[in-house]
Parts: sequence; structure tokens; C-alpha cells
Amino acid sequence: MTRFTVLDAVVLVVYLAGTTTLGLWVGRRQRDAKDYFVADRAIPWWAVMFSIVASETSALTFISTPGLSYGARVGTGDLGFLQVVAGYIIGRIVVATVLLPRYFEGNLVTAYALLEQRFGLETRRFTSIVFMVTRALADSVRVFATAIPVALIISPSVTNKALVMPLAVLLLGTLTVIYTYRGGMKAVVWTELVQATVYLSGGTAAIILLGHLVPGGWHEIWSSATAAGKTRALDFSITFDKPHTIFAGLIGGAFLAMASHGTDQLIVQRLMSSRSLKDAQRAIVGSGLVVFCQFFLFLMIGLGLWAFYHGRLFPATDQIFPTFILEYMPNGLVGLIVAAIVAATMSTHSGAINSLAGATTHDIYLPLTGRSADDPQTLRMGRFFALGWGVVLTLGALLFPQDTKTPVVVVALGIASFTYGGLLGGFFLGILWRRAIQRDAILGMSVAITVMAFIVFAKPISTAYPLLAPMLSPVASIAWPWYVLIGTTLTLVVGMSSSFTHPMPPERPAQA
Repeated sequence: MTRFTVLDAVVLVVYLAGTTTLGLWVGRRQRDAKDYFVADRAIPWWAVMFSIVASETSALTFISTPGLSYGARVGTGDLGFLQVVAGYIIGRIVVATVLLPRYFEGNLVTAYALLEQRFGLETRRFTSIVFMVTRALADSVRVFATAIPVALIISPSVTNKALVMPLAVLLLGTLTVIYTYRGGMKAVVWTELVQATVYLSGGTAAIILLGHLVPGGWHEIWSSATAAGKTRALDFSITFDKPHTIFAGLIGGAFLAMASHGTDQLIVQRLMSSRSLKDAQRAIVGSGLVVFCQFFLFLMIGLGLWAFYHGRLFPATDQIFPTFILEYMPNGLVGLIVAAIVAATMSTHSGAINSLAGATTHDIYLPLTGRSADDPQTLRMGRFFALGWGVVLTLGALLFPQDTKTPVVVVALGIASFTYGGLLGGFFLGILWRRAIQRDAILGMSVAITVMAFIVFAKPISTAYPLLAPMLSPVASIAWPWYVLIGTTLTLVVGMSSSFTHPMPPERPAQA
């Protein structure tokens, strides 16, 4: 049984220092805000592709996804999550053909500038603020997720165990703020390539090691998992209360990907760093294929862990793989894998900070001040906003409940689905319905987000107030992959209905 040794600590420190230095060196010359936020549109498509993969799945994939196939209870867990990931590919194709051409035609820096062209400045501000709130919540969860293995490492050295997670969160948050303030988008993209390479190598190493530790190897792992029903990947149930069905996966997963990759500034900002529209389309579609393979890899690790631990129950599924890494990985490799987890989230976290600062700068600050993106003051303010958002995300991670039993990856996706439907519906309303004006778009998105708040919180409300449970049960049982589709539909229905209360607006010469 392996412990975190001095060798592992040295590997961890050297790796973190090396990636941080790389990020600072790559982003050492920032001429203006455009260079800082979209890397002067000079990143090759394959680098953007792996940057997207790392940003959306790095730490959460590594830590939480194996728990989905392992199962939180006896008799649960399988490969059904792949149905949702298949839907991600469909959604990316829609983004590549429908939204990306419009972003590149307008030479935009933020996704929400497209809504200003179609509806007006207030719509841009509204959607940008919605993005900021959603991204701040989701990335606070990401920081918390990556703090789990760090907490396991430093726990033996801390007398007061209640301080372990806060210390881990503060360590990650502080390092990331320092790293992001100077680096810009160039540093984000190129360091993420290193992170992706290392954590995928770590996942492959875990697959090989599990094959040696389990008697009979992967043949026995697959046979026993099949007998237990854990290799099932397709579920044709027609129901709204199960998240991993073929219908929830392909339809709900597609709408989630359309929203996350077409309206979320975290991903759009990376795509806008590509050299051309064609490169951006290659990057987003290719990332879907890579992500599918990556999720399959980590779900297989979950099956291997289930066979190795004989289905033993853990306090939380997010602790299973980190525990295995620390107890059974060879010395040196433990440090490298833990470093990859930490650095991957630092890089992803850095991208979130950069995109939040970019939206704040271009959607809020510049329209209010009348300054241009080329103004040196804009770059200074962009860095100031990056610093502020870094502090906000770290504080958010400190407030996340430590005793949650839900896999962190599901928590993050649920938060994202909370507002994504309204945002995606706003974009579709502008593209598909010429009658709609600014009032219709904001009303539609507001109603959708309000209703989705009720749907998302219906289950906690039912638990807190049992008398309301029978009334809320139909809503509380809706699975999270359907959230974006419901929100998008509500936005379109409300926006279209509202558009009939006023005359047809005049034709716009540069309408999206």
C-alpha cells in the first residue's frame, strides 16, 4: 500500500512550478485586451480542441466520473453516461454549423455581443450577467472537486481535520489567481495541453495497474461487471426521471452541449481564439470525439475499481479513485497524477477566470465607459477583473458543502443546466424568429430561468417540507439532462408569444 512520499511531493512541487512557469512565459507579452482574452486569434485548431477537452472534463472527469460506473449503492452504476456523451457530439455539430459562423462574421470577443447585434445592449448585459452567475457557481464546484485529493494528501499533517478542505481550497485558489493574472488566454490554452496529456496518461496507467491488481485481469473485470449489469450502455426507457437513457442522452445531451459550447463564454472564448471559422469548427467537433473516448476511459476505471474493491461502499463516490491513487499507485506516479489533477483544474479554473473577466470587460465595462478594446486601460481593467473573479470563485468553493453524497460532476452539470436553457433559447429566438425584439428575448429568458429554478430546487424543497412533496413530486423527479431542453422551449414559447403583442419590427441590415 503506497503513501504520499517525499518523492511524490517533489514531483508535485516541480510539476506545479513548471506548468506555472510555462503559463507565465507563454503569456508574457500581452499587447491589448484582444490579445489577453482571445490570444490575438492565433491558436491552431488542434490546440483549441484539446483546450476545450481539458476545460470541460479535466478534474471532474478524473475524480468523479469513475464513481458513475462504480455506483453509489449496491446494484447501481453502469456505462449509461455514454449516452449523454454521445448527445454532446450532436450538439457540437449544431454549434459548428449554426452559431460559429455568426460569431466569426461579427469578429466578436464574447458570445453575448451577438445578442446585442440582434436585440440590443440590454440583452447583451442580461445574458452576460446570467453567464457570470452560472460560471461562478459551476467553477466553485470544480475547485472543490480538485481539493478532494489535495485534502487527502495534507490530512495526516493537519491536527484539526475540519481545516483540511478549506486549506486545500485556499491553496488551489491562491495559486490559480497568481497564475491567471498574468497569463491570459495563450497561457490557458498551451498549459492545458500539458495537463490533458498528463492526466490521460495517468488514467491509462490506472487501467494497466488495475489489470494487474485484479486476479484474472481485465477479462475477469469485464466478465464480473457484465454479470452484475454494469457494462450496460443503452437504456431505451421512455421516462423523464432517469438521467442515463438513450432519449435523455441524445436529446438532452445535445441541448446541453449546444448551450455549453455555443452560449457559454468559457468555451466560446476559446473557439474565438482559433485562426479561422474552419479551424474553430474542426476544434469543436473533434473535441466531442475526444471527450467520448475520455469518458469511456474513466468509466472503465470505475469498473476496475468496483472489481478491485469488491463493490465496497465509500462515504462519497468522489473519494474512490483518489483513495486508490494514494494507496496503490507506485511512488512518483502518485505525485505526478495528483499534480495533473491539481494543475488541470488550475488551468480550467484559469480559463473560467479569464472568460469571466472577458465578459465583464467587453459586455459591462466597455459599453459603460465608451473605451475601446485597444486602450491600455482596458487591459489593466481586464486583469483587475480577473483578480476579482479569482477571489470570488475561491470563496464559492469554500462555501460548498463537504458532506454532499452526490457525485460532484453531476452537481456541476446540474448547476450549468439551471440557466443554460434560457441562454440557448435566447440565441435561437434571435436566429429563428424575426418578430422578436429585445423585450421578448429578456422576458422569455427570465421566465425560463425562473421556472428552471423551481424545477431544480423542487427536490430539496420536498425534502425540507414533506407536506409539499406530493405536489412537487412530478417536477422534482425530472432528470437533469432534460433541463436545457425545457428551458430552451420555455424561452421560445414565451418570447414568440410576447412578439405578437407588438408590430413586426423593421428589417435589420446586419441581422443575426
